[in-house]
Amino acid sequence: MHMEDYDDRDGRKVWLTRDEVADVVADAADDGTVQRIAIGLMARSGLRSAEVVDVTPADVDETPSGWVVRVQRGKGDKYRETPLPDSMAATINAYADVRDDGPDNPLVPRTTRTVRDWVMAIGDRRLDETGDVGWSHLSAHDLRRTWGTLLVDDEVEPGLVMEWGGWEDWETFREAYLGTYSTKAKTRARGKVDWL
Repeated sequence: MHMEDYDDRDGRKVWLTRDEVADVVADAADDGTVQRIAIGLMARSGLRSAEVVDVTPADVDETPSGWVVRVQRGKGDKYRETPLPDSMAATINAYADVRDDGPDNPLVPRTTRTVRDWVMAIGDRRLDETGDVGWSHLSAHDLRRTWGTLLVDDEVEPGLVMEWGGWEDWETFREAYLGTYSTKAKTRARGKVDWL
């Protein structure tokens, strides 16, 4: 886990490792399908908590490049499509098949505040389990921040990450979202040039 102080308020930004993201997603799985979908959409597809509560089964689609979730009204009411892992698509499709409220009703029929509270509760459980006080700073937005950073860390072209996440300019993405590169990424970058 990596943390930095916010510039303009109390608290800290948090970036999780891949293993920590897996722990958060697994912890959500213990609390039921709706929570697992909500946490997965933030941690695995980079959605904002306010976007999560608007996603319907009709917004999940298989495209030539793989499964996507269509964010109909992202920040500034902007449309975007972001990748959805196959396992998340399978969970969403199975859940949509067994519920009776149709393809146009939200998958997570809760408030944005509830979704944010779920993330904070997971952070509290992880704090109790690990003793790492960094978990006390975990927010829903940190899952999105981590998602963007991990994609760049895995060499996904930053312009594509920005498109998927709905970020319009590099400066905002770099300053507010992109965290410290992993040791693996730094080593890989050094190996690309022979003079370092």
